[in-house]
Amino acid sequence: MLQDYDVIVVGAGHAGCEAAAAAANMGSRVLLVTMNMQTIAQMSCNPAMGGIAKGQIVREVDALGGYSGIVSDKTAIQFRMLNRSKGPAMWSPRVQSDRWRFAEEWRLMLEQTPNLDFWQDMVSHLLIKENRVVGIVTGMGIEIRAKAVVLTNGTFMNGIIHVGEKQFGGGRMGEKASTGITEQLIDIGFQSGRMKTGTPPRVDGRSLDYSKMEEQPGDEKPEKFSFDTTVEPISTQRSCHITYTSDEVHDILRTGFEQSPMFQGRIQGLGPRYCPSIEDKINRFADKDRHQLFVEPEGWNTVEVYVNGFSTSLPEEVQFKALRKVAGFENVKFFRPGYAIEYDYFPPMQLDLTLQTKLIENLYFAGQINGTTGYEEAACQGIMAGINAHLKINSAGPFILQRSEAYIGVLIDDLVTKGTDEPYRMFTSRAEYRILLRQDNADVRLTPKAHEIGLASDARYKRVQDKIANSRIITKYFKDYSIDPANANPTLERLDSSLITQKVKLFGLLSRPGIAISDLAGSDAEVQTYLSKFDAETIEQAEILMKYEGYIQRESDMAEKLSRLEHIQLDSDFNYHQLSSLSMEAREKLSRIKPRTLGQASRISGVNPSDISVLLVYLGR
Repeated sequence: MLQDYDVIVVGAGHAGCEAAAAAANMGSRVLLVTMNMQTIAQMSCNPAMGGIAKGQIVREVDALGGYSGIVSDKTAIQFRMLNRSKGPAMWSPRVQSDRWRFAEEWRLMLEQTPNLDFWQDMVSHLLIKENRVVGIVTGMGIEIRAKAVVLTNGTFMNGIIHVGEKQFGGGRMGEKASTGITEQLIDIGFQSGRMKTGTPPRVDGRSLDYSKMEEQPGDEKPEKFSFDTTVEPISTQRSCHITYTSDEVHDILRTGFEQSPMFQGRIQGLGPRYCPSIEDKINRFADKDRHQLFVEPEGWNTVEVYVNGFSTSLPEEVQFKALRKVAGFENVKFFRPGYAIEYDYFPPMQLDLTLQTKLIENLYFAGQINGTTGYEEAACQGIMAGINAHLKINSAGPFILQRSEAYIGVLIDDLVTKGTDEPYRMFTSRAEYRILLRQDNADVRLTPKAHEIGLASDARYKRVQDKIANSRIITKYFKDYSIDPANANPTLERLDSSLITQKVKLFGLLSRPGIAISDLAGSDAEVQTYLSKFDAETIEQAEILMKYEGYIQRESDMAEKLSRLEHIQLDSDFNYHQLSSLSMEAREKLSRIKPRTLGQASRISGVNPSDISVLLVYLGR
């Protein structure tokens, strides 16, 4: 009944949608299989995209030609650039989204993507022949053939939902779990584990008293995620609000600990360290007398509200009683209680850097199946799996991003090389090249690479080339143009910066702390006229490159030195046990992980610099 496909993507969450779009846009015939066509790209947890390090990832996905940034911009109800008070390496965009419009926009974009078909059914197991995946079998017993399969099952594989002492199967509240694939993969030889995530109650915004909370408006001049010029920043925004728990709230929550599935051992999986449940927070941080709660609207035209920071699996009556003691929530009405969900994942050291499994050829894993948490982490794995599945079946080389090239490269390298036994979340601190991996230059870093493999459009590539060229032109102008003291000094005095006694180059003044391009443009009409020829994005890019020129160069040099190890290839079939000079732990780890390069080998836990020296000697380096 169904035709054969090039790529089948199982699961239509953030990873699955990006994987399907990428492979289809590169020319593969793609089938996206989901258990429910009405929940494509569902925001299962908070209705927001981006944040610290996550915003950089969304911009990287967009720069590669993915859809997450465009969808986020089209459905945003608030935009904030986080960490503006810090250096540009820390700036992180975040949007509050309209949950229903987000899912709708994703589906509409997928439906308009050529080469992409849909099928609603559960996938019960994979068709495998001679250690190569050749298709899937659905719950209805339908066999569908494909050259590659991408699994993006999210929290659905053998999912169990916990609310207090109640537990029932499900991949999301009101949706059934998926079964069969885990058991088949274990029989083949894969290792699996269990992880947990949670979500807070959804409440009726009409029952809240916002006058008792702190308002958190969006940015005065909102920006956007996507580098696509056809997408505009939002013009009107909705505010979020902040309130706090108290000792009284904590005391009420503690009364439910005896019924807590987390504390009573009914949940075996580890939850996310950096997004803990409210009961975990008051248990681990007993010295804190309050915790912050973000009160986030779910959309433009709904009264439903997401209580960010109150994730819980305590009995619903305890949740309700405790939340009513929070300022502004005295008369709160619930739409549904918070709950925890436990699900299967596969430790990601069983993958190579393309996200293809080591045991089964042309089978790719992306998203929470790899032990990650977050829409953004899932989306970037999805696009990389979709790209590599398409390239593999077309006998093209792999598409791998280095740690110095993208947060995506950091995330995948961390997963594949170091593994994770708790839900992995991206932070700026995980990246050693933060100054290079800024949100403002994601297009400069990645769009040329995406254009080379046929994913980013010609128009996107041309715009990046113009941005690079114009940034250089602005930089040259600032290094050549000298500003008169009469023009500069009023601004310097206002900014409490040392006055000048003779003409100086604009570049020198811009290098001073606390002085921006806009300050200098306001001081000199000629400068203002010159800069009016360029768009704000290009001017910001040039400003960052000039102000941080020394730091950027130093980090680039460091990345270049370390990248030499990335160019030394290692044979995947190499027998490390024959090298007795390697430590026993190094031999075991290298044999299991089979690193692709010496650089990857150097980042494996338990492989020491002396072991790398042994390999260098053996390789004749």
